[in-house]
Amino acid sequence: MFLPTTQEELHRLGWKALDVILVTGDSYIDSPYIGVAVIGKVLVDAGFRVGIIGQPDINTDHDITRLGNPKLFWGVTGGCIDSMVANYTALKKKRRSDDYTAGGKNIRRPDRAIIVYSNLIRRYFKDTSPIVLGGVEASMRRISHYDYWSDSIRRSILFDAKADYLIYGMGERSTIELASKLRDGQSVENIKGMCYITKEPKRDYIMLPSHDKVARDNRALIDMFHTFYRNNDPVTAKGLCQQQDTRYLIQNPPAPYLNEQELDHVHGLDYERNLHSYHSKDGQVKALETIRFAVTTHRGCYGECNFCSIGVHQGRTVRCRSEQSIIEEVKLLTRHTEFKGNIHDVGGPTANMYGFECPRKATKGNCNDKRCVYPKVCRTLKPNHSRQTDLLKRIMDIPRVKRVFVASGIRYDLVLADKQHGSEYLRQLVQHHVSGQLKLAPEHSEDSVLALMGKPKQKDLIDFRRNFLHYTKRTGKKQFLTYYLIAAHPGCTEQHMRDLKKFTGRELKMNPEQVQVFTPLPSTYSALMYHTEVNPFTGDPVFVEKSLAGKQRQKKIIIEKRRK
Repeated sequence: MFLPTTQEELHRLGWKALDVILVTGDSYIDSPYIGVAVIGKVLVDAGFRVGIIGQPDINTDHDITRLGNPKLFWGVTGGCIDSMVANYTALKKKRRSDDYTAGGKNIRRPDRAIIVYSNLIRRYFKDTSPIVLGGVEASMRRISHYDYWSDSIRRSILFDAKADYLIYGMGERSTIELASKLRDGQSVENIKGMCYITKEPKRDYIMLPSHDKVARDNRALIDMFHTFYRNNDPVTAKGLCQQQDTRYLIQNPPAPYLNEQELDHVHGLDYERNLHSYHSKDGQVKALETIRFAVTTHRGCYGECNFCSIGVHQGRTVRCRSEQSIIEEVKLLTRHTEFKGNIHDVGGPTANMYGFECPRKATKGNCNDKRCVYPKVCRTLKPNHSRQTDLLKRIMDIPRVKRVFVASGIRYDLVLADKQHGSEYLRQLVQHHVSGQLKLAPEHSEDSVLALMGKPKQKDLIDFRRNFLHYTKRTGKKQFLTYYLIAAHPGCTEQHMRDLKKFTGRELKMNPEQVQVFTPLPSTYSALMYHTEVNPFTGDPVFVEKSLAGKQRQKKIIIEKRRK
């Protein structure tokens, strides 16, 4: 069922009032791919009455008041994407379209949506229930962070939104505990995976440099970020404390990850996999085209690309669903009235991380002195693609399934490192699971830039491409590799872009089109490099292209057509 969005829907369920109201910057899509829908469903599953308000009009009380004031709390999220990323390009131009808005026009999501929605609630509910922030916008802005759009170090969004609590990470476990303790009148201050504000620092928590200090001292900012980054693993993390004004931000240690059985349960809840009718009158949402008939196999990513927010938000340990849970979800999709035989994606943040992890992480957590796949794949990881290969075969055997695609991108260095099963995985991928193009994200070709990105060296890309073309030729199919590339990442000069241009022509035999200008995302190492112009791992200075014209020139170098 859909979560109720109006009083009429509330009454049809026999509910007089709600325990929790969720407010989101997206139109309400009920799908296991949509975080706010998942949180709503797990709360209902736990016995709470939950409603949802998608993209409320911020100029009137019409939307924000239509479900009343919840008994326990308001849950506020900017949506599936940070609202500033959703609203502006890397060159700070307003985006015209929004894939998560009905009708596709970018006219419904306010800038800094979490702050705006929190103020909206307080404007019309003077004695409001607690306001709880969540989702990626809150998660990645929970401590002092560099904000690209204001070119400043901003304090925790919990302070700017004047909210009561902030749930970071994936959130299911923490949210259920918070709702239960608020209902039972219990103290909530020790809930893992939660941040809040106090007048005094918390004993035994790591004291980070204050906001005032990191806002004026790049060295303090770098030291703070290292400590923050290393304390995101549920096995090893300590609590953190940071003075923001006269008060303190308290970040409790992360909540334990959901195990396989718990993940299976979350994905087995009753999702409509559709846009709610309250929004569909304005048109459809583009995001549904890719997620309606797609299946998530796992969470987390140990790729740790320095420009990416997934590792900090979802975690650096991969947690997998069981094969049977995934099979049952595919069977459910085949019964959908609009299903035409194609599963659009079987994957996660990185598709081919399904089915294997470093065995030490379960008891010792992530390493602080090295990474799983950079500068090369760690020998302790032992990549093994056999489980995903078998899973794809089982999905292909399900009645009514014609094609199964892997569209969420793969790590080619992992395929190469799997000496026993990597070749068979690639062979099956090429033969059955590529929809004409396989997405890769090398991002660049020059090793000095790749090192700052935390990406594999260009040799891995060349070797993988050779193998891909070999198997493609054997199948007799016309298939291609597509490459996501980044311009103007810290450390990248115009000469590096010229060298990338030569590389793509010489080695990849193509003229790049899918090129993005680097966006410094909050609470990522690349954003730290961008602001400080320092390599945080070595202390060496780093060239950073900060002018919009210079960024545009870097992109133009790579996308310009070659002269005949």
